[in-house]
Amino acid sequence: MRYIYFLLIFLFLLSCEKKEQVQTLEPISYSFDVEALEQDGLASFFSWTEDRIPLVSAHRGGPYSGYPENAIETFERVLGYTPAIIECDIAMTKDSVLVMMHDNTLDRTTNGSGPVIEKSWEEIQSLRLKDLDGKLTEFKVPTLQQVLEWGYGQALFTLDVKRGVPFEMVVEAVEKANMENFAAIMTYNADAAALVHELNSDLMISVGIGNMAAYEAHKQKGILDDNMIAFVGVSEPSAEHFEFLHSKKISTILGVLGNLDRQAIAKGDSIYVGFVQRGADVLATDRPIEAARVISELWPTTSEKFKYIKK
Repeated sequence: MRYIYFLLIFLFLLSCEKKEQVQTLEPISYSFDVEALEQDGLASFFSWTEDRIPLVSAHRGGPYSGYPENAIETFERVLGYTPAIIECDIAMTKDSVLVMMHDNTLDRTTNGSGPVIEKSWEEIQSLRLKDLDGKLTEFKVPTLQQVLEWGYGQALFTLDVKRGVPFEMVVEAVEKANMENFAAIMTYNADAAALVHELNSDLMISVGIGNMAAYEAHKQKGILDDNMIAFVGVSEPSAEHFEFLHSKKISTILGVLGNLDRQAIAKGDSIYVGFVQRGADVLATDRPIEAARVISELWPTTSEKFKYIKK
């Protein structure tokens, strides 16, 4: 019994130490080169090169204790530590307002309840967001328009369009905000990717390319290599698959969220380095600050795609 007591105390102190570690990390003093992005676009930015700089993608915007998912305040916090791709989720209200929400319902992430599609924007405006620990914050649900206007010139996005949300509305919002060079659209099959490509052939599309069959399906739909960012899944594909995509100049995203993030917690954050060394160009993670800190130590930023800034 005494052994179990001391073990519980040790685990509690260890968890506190890990939380404190995130809070005390120093910001990384570089960011995206906005002028280059505006001039050359996302296709040039994501075109794979051997000297590429690995990045993190903040899953659902990178929520931590005190910071809810899909909130502008959370995006700001992550970008205060590292240049990151902000992956965020788009749902739609009953009066056709596009809002940032992962779930079909409001219950888990807000102090509201019920399906998002059954609520008006006026109703959702009155709600407050819950943080990663389920605690209520003062932060509000933003609209896609608010996120895009905030992000212009300072953030890169992958926009996860939830079921029932028209791609036409999302593409129109991106175009209206002049964010074509800062936002990629996520799709889950070749038909959806083809629709996005038809709507705007200049947009980058995050496509699921976990195997050669998926790549060929997208090619048959007319998706160009230059328009693809390849999500390769939540477990590592073969080295040959990475090599093939890189031969096409396609950058890859590995989903380390979930099981692989848990392995990093158990075995040490250095395992993120191995994922990059074996072929991943972007790590989609629930721990963007920790992952970015480790990989940035081995890949100092000298790329023309970034610039150093004072924070």
